[in-house]
Amino acid sequence: MITTTQLKEKIIEGLSLEDMTPDEIEDNEALFGDEGLGLDSVDAIELTLVLEKEFGVKVTNMNAAESIFATPTSLCEYINEQQAANA
Repeated sequence: MITTTQLKEKIIEGLSLEDMTPDEIEDNEALFGDEGLGLDSVDAIELTLVLEKEFGVKVTNMNAAESIFATPTSLCEYINEQQAANA
């Protein structure tokens, strides 16, 4: 199982957010939009690639993508569920 801290490290690395540390991203902070981290659609594509490369997880249900990518916590839960299902 991965932790939100591990996930945030991969987000920072994968999206080249060099000026940021995992501690600066709240577990329940919105990843997209003006209220949170402020990621955009290009970041969403890059983040999807990070999930596949680093965690072996794909998002196949595009209808659920908004809730999956809502916060570091929701994304971490999805990764752990997928990894457990594929184990």
